[in-house]
Amino acid sequence: MTMMFELSKSSDGQFRFVLKADNGETVLTSELYQSKASAENGIASVKSNANNDARYERQVSANGKPYFNLKAANGQVIGSSRLYEVETSREAVIASTQRHAAQAEVKDLT
Repeated sequence: MTMMFELSKSSDGQFRFVLKADNGETVLTSELYQSKASAENGIASVKSNANNDARYERQVSANGKPYFNLKAANGQVIGSSRLYEVETSREAVIASTQRHAAQAEVKDLT
């Protein structure tokens, strides 16, 4: 599996990125950033933290669906996953992210 970051600009002029799997599924979505450079720094942070299992915060939503947050060394959330039906799906995506995110290319849609 390969992954790709898509860097985009929102309608209000802020920037965000998503990490996508080769099947087009969104793996991780960032917060909104004021500048493109900050969003690019967020991508670099994902690449440097993705292989560290301790950086994954495994959560369950209010409706009982598992998801995860990827955190930087300072504890700040870099990005959040979508909701999964079962924990095994969440764990499979985390494992894939650990293997492939660091090599993911960036597609600049801005």
